[in-house]
Amino acid sequence: MEPQYIGIDLHKASFHACAVASDGTRCWEAVFARTAEGIARFAARGIAGAQLAVEASGPTWAFVDAVTRYGVSVCVVDSRKTKLKAGFAAKTDRLDARRLADALRRQSVVSVYVPAVAIRELRELSRGRQQVVRLRTRLVQAIRALLLRMDGPEPPVRTLTSRAGLAWVAGVHLGPSSEASLRRLERLLHATVVETRAADAAVKAAASDDPIVARLRTRPGIGPVLAVALRAEIGTIDRFARGAALAAYAGIVSRVHASGGQVWRGAITREGSPWLRWAVVEVAQRTMNRPDRRGRWARRLARRKGKKIARVALARRLCDEIVHTWKMVG
Repeated sequence: MEPQYIGIDLHKASFHACAVASDGTRCWEAVFARTAEGIARFAARGIAGAQLAVEASGPTWAFVDAVTRYGVSVCVVDSRKTKLKAGFAAKTDRLDARRLADALRRQSVVSVYVPAVAIRELRELSRGRQQVVRLRTRLVQAIRALLLRMDGPEPPVRTLTSRAGLAWVAGVHLGPSSEASLRRLERLLHATVVETRAADAAVKAAASDDPIVARLRTRPGIGPVLAVALRAEIGTIDRFARGAALAAYAGIVSRVHASGGQVWRGAITREGSPWLRWAVVEVAQRTMNRPDRRGRWARRLARRKGKKIARVALARRLCDEIVHTWKMVG
C-alpha cells in the first residue's frame, strides 16, 4: 500500500486533515469533528500504517491518544523549530494541514516528546500544586499592599499563611470599603491555604510510590515536591545523554552567536519547559550553601556576578547530577 503522510490542523471542536503520497500527490483532504464519531470517520479513510503530523496545542494529547489506536504513527510537531514550506500568500486551516503533510513527507519536521498518560497525570498533579501556591502568594501580596495603602498595621509574623498569620489578619480592621476588600481577600487566602495543604499531601503521596522520585530525593535540596516536579517534567531520562542536554531543555543555557572567530553569549534561552526551569533553579537556590566543591564554586560566583546569575549557573551544573542520579535507577 502506498504510504500516506497526513497533516492535521487541530482545533478545539474540529480538525482539518490532508493526506499526501510519497511523491507529494494530494490523496484527499477533509474536515472532521473532534469527537469520537468524527475520529472514527477519519479512521475510515484507511489511515492504518500512515504517518501523521499535528502541531502541539491544548487538545493535542487527547487527540494523539484517540488516533494511535487506529495504527498510525504520530509526530507531534514543535511549531517553533519546524519551518514549513513557503509559497502561499494566505494562511488557512486547509493550507496549514497541507504544509504539515508536505513537511512530514520531506522529513523536515521537529517533533516534541509525547509523555505517557501516567506522566501527564503526574504533571497535572505537580503543576496544579504550583499554581495554587502561586495564587496563595498573590493573595498575600494583595493583602500586604492593601494594608500599606490604608496605612494599616505591619504584620507581626513572617508569613500570613501560618495559623498565627491568618489569625492576625482576621483581627485587623480598616475603613468601611477597605474592610470589605480585606475580608474578601482573607476568605480567599483561607481557601488557598486549605487547597495548598491538600495539594502538598497529594504530591507527597505520589512521591512515596515512585522509585525514581525516591532516588532523586537523595540529592541535596530535593524534597518530595521538587522530586515529583523533576520526575513529571523530564518524563524519561533516556532523552538526555548528559546534563547539558537537560539544561538546554530547561532553557537555562546561554544564547550563543559565533561568527568570524567572534563569540557572543547572551541571556539564557528560556526555551523548553518553564516548570522544569523553575524546579532546577529552585534546587539550586536551596543548595547554594552546600559545603562541597560545587557549593564553594557557586558562592564565589555569587560574589563576583550576583546571586541570580550564580543560581542559574549552579542549576546548569546540577543537571549533570540529576541525569547521573536518575540513570542509576535500575
